[in-house]
Order: sequence, then C-alpha cells, then structure tokens
Amino acid sequence: MSQGVAIIMSGPSGAGKSTVCHILLEQDDKLSFSVSCTTRQPREGEKNCVDYHFLSREEFESRIAAGDLLEYAEVHGNYYGTLKSAVLDQVKQGKSVLIDIDVQGQRLIRKACESDAELASASVFVFFAPPSYQELESRLRGRGTENEESLNKRLNNAKAELEAWTEYDYMVVNHQPQQAALELKAIIDAEKVKVSRTDLVKGWPYV
Repeated sequence: MSQGVAIIMSGPSGAGKSTVCHILLEQDDKLSFSVSCTTRQPREGEKNCVDYHFLSREEFESRIAAGDLLEYAEVHGNYYGTLKSAVLDQVKQGKSVLIDIDVQGQRLIRKACESDAELASASVFVFFAPPSYQELESRLRGRGTENEESLNKRLNNAKAELEAWTEYDYMVVNHQPQQAALELKAIIDAEKVKVSRTDLVKGWPYV
C-alpha cells in the first residue's frame, strides 16, 4: 500500500485556499484536513476543533515545550501551529492530509524535512496565488471582517508572501475555485502514485 501525502499549502489571505479545500473534502472521503492550533479569537461561525483548535497563549506555549508541534509561527500577533500527530498518523494509514499554513510555517517544515526522512517522504508543497494583487485586495475588502489598519497589515504581508512562490513544488493560481480544486486533486493523485511512495517493505505485489 502506498502511503498518503501531506499537502502543505500556503499563500496570502484571500487566495482561496479554504474554499478549494472544502470543495475537495466534500468530494473525497479519503482526504482529510489538518486542523491547526491558534491563539487568535474565533471569528463568527467558527467552531473549536473544526475550524481551529483554539488555545490560550499559555496552552500553546506548553505544546511548544512538549515538542507536540510539527511547525508553529507567530502571525499578526497570534500563534498558529500544526500538531505532528494530526498529520503523520494519517499519512501512515494511506490517507492524504491538507495542511493550510503560512509561508513561515512552510519554511519550518522544509527545515524539519532535512533531518526527518519520514516527513520528507510525505511532504508536498503547493503555493496558492490570486490572479492578481488587485483581485486579492478586492477579496479581502469584500469580507468586511477587519478594520482598515488590520486590512492594510494583511495586504503588506501578502506582498512578501507572494514573493515566496519559487520555494514550492507546485503553484495553483486560483482564478475560479472549482478549477483550482481540479488542479490540486491532480497534484495529489500524481504524488500518491510515485514509485518513491510505495511501501518498500511489502514491495510491488505483482513481482
């Protein structure tokens, strides 16, 4: 049995990662979403353990000290991170996991892959980009969830994040969510059947 893959996705707020993930998760019950931990407050409609694991700052720092996190970073004044167990346990069972993290988190996982062969074998890095910076700004303003100061901070950060696209294995430009979902699914399907992901202990059963 081939192992699953950990699809590590990042890109600026407004690139549409969450929308694309929801489309794929509705279509494939063998695909799961890694629920991140965060210290930020829940937005309207968000549920604990569904959208995020909402932790206090003290709880999050305790997780860091215990080595429970695959990666973590402080973004916009709040911690965000990914639990190791939420990813690698599922990958070993042949399932694929979608991980939505920022550019800093992606770099931490890249660094961890240098000394962790299991993690390196499982990881695939995908950058999500908007069609243009102007479209990104329009999407963020259309949310109506932030004041002007917070919005400008996100837009300034987005410029730096967009420059990081060359660090990834693949890039999906999200002109339209359904098409972007098809492209992401094609990446996952191709990665899962790589020879390098075959269970080398059991081998190919037809030899």
